[in-house]
Amino acid sequence: MSLKNAWLRPAHDEMFENGAVLLGQIEPLAEFSSDRNAPKRQRLDLDDEGRGTGKLLWKGTVADPTGMGAKNSTFDVVFVADVMPVPSAQPVLPGVTPVRLEGLQVKPKIVGNGEYKSIGWNVRATGFEGDTSGSKQPPADVPASRPARDGKAVA
Repeated sequence: MSLKNAWLRPAHDEMFENGAVLLGQIEPLAEFSSDRNAPKRQRLDLDDEGRGTGKLLWKGTVADPTGMGAKNSTFDVVFVADVMPVPSAQPVLPGVTPVRLEGLQVKPKIVGNGEYKSIGWNVRATGFEGDTSGSKQPPADVPASRPARDGKAVA
């Protein structure tokens, strides 16, 4: 059994006992290109052999307010979803939004250089609890939720 691609699946409360906050916004995760003039392409959830979901990858920074030190309190979370996940809660401060992650997956990795190495974490999620953006399921009734161009509701 190979543990190279083994992901642990903790519940949100196991990893963030006192909650978590999103710092800033969710952004598309771009593919690396050695040609800086090439258009940016959003990465897909596929490995080198073509295995994965094929869904788009998004990136956001999530902080644990009770974490000790900068290394243990913020995580770059990769979201695997067809559309950009949107937190359901309102920001408590500009750029600081309380969140609960769904579909949480973590995998340990070695971080640091030389003799100053430590264990870090790759963190993935499928979205936010209460998200209605359509990242986890299609929006309920799209025409009814958007007014027509002339300001009247669509029937």
